[in-house]
Amino acid sequence: MKRTFFKYLLVATAIVTVVIGGTAKDKRTFDLGRNMEIMVNMMHVLSNEYVDKVDADEIMKNGANGITSMLDPYTTFISEKERPSFETMISGRYGGIGSLIRKKDEYVIIAEPYKGSPADKAGLKIGDKIVAIDDKDIRGMEIGDVSAMLRGEPNTTVKVTVERLISGEREVVKIRRQRIALPSITYFGYVADGVGYIRHADFTEKCYDDMRTAILELQKEGELKSLILDYRNNGGGLLHTAIDVLSLFVPKGTMVVETRGRDKQSHKLYTQHEPLLPNTPLAVLINGNSASAAEIVAGAIQDLDRGVLIGRRSFGKGLVQTTYPLGYNAQLKFTVAKYYIPSGRCIQAVNYSHDGQREEIPDSLIKEFKTARGRKVYDGGGIMPDKKMAPEYISSFALTLVYMGLIDDFGDEYMKRNHAKPIENIKTFSISDEDYAEFSKMVMARDIPYKSESRTALEKLRKSLANERNTSLNEALDAIDKGLKDDKESNLKTFRKEIVEQINRNIVLRYAYAEGVIVNSLGGDSDINEAIKLLSNKEEYDRITTKQDTERK
Repeated sequence: MKRTFFKYLLVATAIVTVVIGGTAKDKRTFDLGRNMEIMVNMMHVLSNEYVDKVDADEIMKNGANGITSMLDPYTTFISEKERPSFETMISGRYGGIGSLIRKKDEYVIIAEPYKGSPADKAGLKIGDKIVAIDDKDIRGMEIGDVSAMLRGEPNTTVKVTVERLISGEREVVKIRRQRIALPSITYFGYVADGVGYIRHADFTEKCYDDMRTAILELQKEGELKSLILDYRNNGGGLLHTAIDVLSLFVPKGTMVVETRGRDKQSHKLYTQHEPLLPNTPLAVLINGNSASAAEIVAGAIQDLDRGVLIGRRSFGKGLVQTTYPLGYNAQLKFTVAKYYIPSGRCIQAVNYSHDGQREEIPDSLIKEFKTARGRKVYDGGGIMPDKKMAPEYISSFALTLVYMGLIDDFGDEYMKRNHAKPIENIKTFSISDEDYAEFSKMVMARDIPYKSESRTALEKLRKSLANERNTSLNEALDAIDKGLKDDKESNLKTFRKEIVEQINRNIVLRYAYAEGVIVNSLGGDSDINEAIKLLSNKEEYDRITTKQDTERK
């Protein structure tokens, strides 16, 4: 360790010497060099002289996190250990068995084998318990460590010992790892006569090819009269892939995004491919989790009056990041520019000061812009849809059941009883009243650490009044307390619909993979139904794309 730090010290000192003695022309350059030397010296002393042994990598990571914490949340240090996960996120590819896993008690459980993956072909099922990997007992290990053991170079073999959910028997399975490519298009199909639907999950390297393939397959299957693009919960990705995707729907050479950096340098970016669907009516679904590249696509389609946006206001990430190699396989991901969509607006919702504090864009600074046909649109935070839908909502009680693993536990028990009985119709499947009664019994038998917002507020009020020695409202508060119906039994009745939806998703996933879950949800999806309705009404579609202004907030 001493030799390593001495080497770093020599390198840093050499850099400082060059900066100060050779090319330094202003105080900022001198300050940078001075602080680099101080930082290296501090790390060197702590590594060698601190009372307890300290890890050089941890010092570096904590120091880097301290530096980036004063900037925006998208500027981060990526260590050598973290780099594989980062590259998977960007490329959508990794070497492994192709399955999600989850922790249950002291073991790790198969949570979702991807369709056609090595794990799927080897017969691993949701709920199977991983007991050992390459003969090493994994009891007590964390998910990250187990995941690292399952991943590896393609065409290498890993031996996995599992305890089967259905039979309870242990089995050794040899799995040949492959290059796993996570699909950016998770589903496509027809949701009504002539109305195609594409669920686009993220903007990785291959998403343009995947989107193009999906459109061509829809055209082979039938007459594609109109198309719904679903960008809900799409957190974005690579900027250039957003431009490529837009080229499928607008003329080649269309300016779809502009980036402006530190010195106000502007780079206008244009579509490079001939469109597949230059005139086909489009409906684009967005919500509060649609961000970054997804907002570029949705915002450009709105600004160019190329389609109608349906849903809820998007997230509001208008910042562009790049990566810079720092040596030893470490990288810095940092913000280099803001992006502006065709109307000239930036949809960044938050300004970040140099101490890392968030600052919402005030109403007084929101500016008006015009689309290609003169409709009014606004900056200041995300993309406002042309057709607003009711807020998406799932109760904290239902989320508690999900996070506690009760939905998974019930799915396991359901499969033990029904594994030999196939689902007849994935699209219409739902558990029965008897099934829900069984689930309710399971919940009633468990300790659920849940408090409603109302009860939390009531307890806070009681505490505040007690601190103020105010007892005059005790009777009124007791009456409110009795009126609150937030116990497990009442919550199971109140939130039954959304709880059943979570259970249905869990069970369908076991029979028909992620694609089946989407198919099962399509019929009851109010956003999709609204899009189908709008696309079938040419007069209303044309009115929105030519005359309707968006709401300011």
